[in-house]
Amino acid sequence: MWNRAEAISPVALPTAAEKPIETVSPSVKPTKTPTPYGKVLGTEMLAANNDTMPVMSSAWGNNYERTGLWGGAAVWLTVHSNYNGKGSSWGNYVSFGQLPPDIPYQNSAAGRKQAAIQIGARALVNLYDKNVTVVKGSSTHKVITVNGHPGHELTARVPVSVPKLTETYSTIMIAVIDRGDGTADVSIADLAGSTPAWQNVWRYKVSQIKVNK
Repeated sequence: MWNRAEAISPVALPTAAEKPIETVSPSVKPTKTPTPYGKVLGTEMLAANNDTMPVMSSAWGNNYERTGLWGGAAVWLTVHSNYNGKGSSWGNYVSFGQLPPDIPYQNSAAGRKQAAIQIGARALVNLYDKNVTVVKGSSTHKVITVNGHPGHELTARVPVSVPKLTETYSTIMIAVIDRGDGTADVSIADLAGSTPAWQNVWRYKVSQIKVNK
């Protein structure tokens, strides 16, 4: 998938108040709770709920979470640098966080599979665009277990056709792991077709996810 730098503008700090803060009327609706964010801490991706997943390797760098996970963190590895001569790069991306609360979830084989499908569809749109498709017949489903927690793995191929880029497809991989409290952790990988070895590395890192209640 492609990557581009995001500009971040500095935020001015507020000055000290010159008068006491006014009491807020009880009739005023509270503001929406901001979406939590995870972070990469040392050799681990730390979700906002304090669950952890090891990073893929030291070659992978910190990135921003863009797959729609709740309280997630992400890492990135460049595979093709400046492939078009205009500064664009193409590489591998892995995120880790929690299933968003707006996606229905049930801790059953069918529920975990459905959650993987729904978060996978959202991730594809966020990583590519609303017209993204998967290669027909490429989707696979597998029941997994991570440290005693039941889960579901979904994989599929995404066709790639970008001028001056040698890649013809990427592999999207989703793992949904039940936390035992009615919620689920999720890891999503988007790996260039030319780097299949990272698929099993991702599976190994998923097997090392730790649920911290």
